[in-house]
Amino acid sequence: FFFPTTTIINTMKYTALVFVSSLVSAGAFGPFSKPKAIETPAPVEEKKSKFSFALPKFGGESATATESKPLANAIFDMDLFAPKADQNDYGARNKKNLATGKITDGKSYIPSGLTAAQYEKIRKDQAAKKAANYERNVKKAGKFQDYTDFYLKRGTDIAEGWSKSATKGHTMAKTKYDWSGDSDKPQWAKKK
Repeated sequence: FFFPTTTIINTMKYTALVFVSSLVSAGAFGPFSKPKAIETPAPVEEKKSKFSFALPKFGGESATATESKPLANAIFDMDLFAPKADQNDYGARNKKNLATGKITDGKSYIPSGLTAAQYEKIRKDQAAKKAANYERNVKKAGKFQDYTDFYLKRGTDIAEGWSKSATKGHTMAKTKYDWSGDSDKPQWAKKK
């Protein structure tokens, strides 16, 4: 039985490559002997960094002898809102410098059929309405119903009459919209 020489050589190359790579990968997980200490010249003093990549040891001690803060702790301890801590508080819009752009005739968009003055008036009215609505909501912020007062007013502590009422003791609120579904039904579907 005869094989071509090139096939045998290529097969031997691949076999040798697989054998060497398996030895290298197996050696990576084997036990290591401690290398002998090599005398090195005195180290040049390096500039100390504010951060280190050292992971903290168990017990809270730093992995290095220096007092440098690990990089992960430095990142996680950042307070991105520190310069303006109240910028996302409710009602903070009034502290921000927000303004509607000015309309200039010939340069700004003006809907057809309106003059620049008419469009400016419409935009000012919309901005005033938006600001009034925001202020109305800011005034409601932080106002909550005390559960203890609700509990005592309902009479839960002395009787169970509240459970027999139509609302089962809940406080009802009037909604802005008609949720019954009758207002938007077509005429033929409405009850007479």
